[in-house]
Amino acid sequence: MTSKNLKVLFIINAGSGNNSIDWTAQITNYFVNLSNSIDFYDLTPTCNISTIKAKIKLFKPDCVAAVGGDGTIKLVAECLIKTKILLGIIPAGSANGLAKELGISDNPTKALDILFQAFSKKIHITRINEQLCIHLSDIGLNAYAMKEFEKQPFRGWWGYFVAALKVLWQNPLMEITLKIDEQSIKIKAEMIVIANATKYGNGVVINPVGKLGDKLFEVIVVKKISFIEIIKMAYSHGLLDPDKTEIFQTNALSMKSRSKVHFQIDGEYLGKVKEVNAFIAPNALQVIVPEI
Repeated sequence: MTSKNLKVLFIINAGSGNNSIDWTAQITNYFVNLSNSIDFYDLTPTCNISTIKAKIKLFKPDCVAAVGGDGTIKLVAECLIKTKILLGIIPAGSANGLAKELGISDNPTKALDILFQAFSKKIHITRINEQLCIHLSDIGLNAYAMKEFEKQPFRGWWGYFVAALKVLWQNPLMEITLKIDEQSIKIKAEMIVIANATKYGNGVVINPVGKLGDKLFEVIVVKKISFIEIIKMAYSHGLLDPDKTEIFQTNALSMKSRSKVHFQIDGEYLGKVKEVNAFIAPNALQVIVPEI
């Protein structure tokens, strides 16, 4: 399959990030002089995985491109697991963590250029509490901030910053039991991240040793939120203080909390939980990325 006859279905989340862009018009104009066959599916409050899969089955694309943020990518990827269909990414969210991880530009034309080139690689995913996670999941402070972010009257990173400040002093210290490689570890933490990738959409590197193509994921235990550690994550990417942040590598994890804690996957707040179980699914997705 060459890029010239690539058949692409675009799944568009008009509510993501900068919704001032007419994505259907933008994409149609890009392909106007090309021979590719394209179609569109707009996400609505009533659509679900079954309706998206029905559209995919009807159109029979070679690639399904998610136009949105990490949550939209997660939804589309769920429809492509165990298929040979390529996953394309057009960053259009408030925070496009996976796109940044893969080097996909947030400029619409450049992102479409990458899609048209159709160079792809396999990446692994994690299954967390029976849900797909491509990028990052966590419990504690960040998940709590995402809950508050949904209440903000404005989107983007300013909205998240205000939400994070609001919960920073309200977030209780979690008492967690981790089970990793048959080892049981009791620990207190402000936040625990299950990291398939290295950084959040704002560029903060939470997992400096992560690789999307290996058969492991990382568990980052943030014992104490520290201004110096945040600076390291955001700018210097230096070694983290093991007294404040600890990293484990594994292919399976079980976490139990003494009390219910805030929980999110790929930017989607999922409520409070007392238990989190995760395992790796290697080489589960074929994703279009910039050609090296």
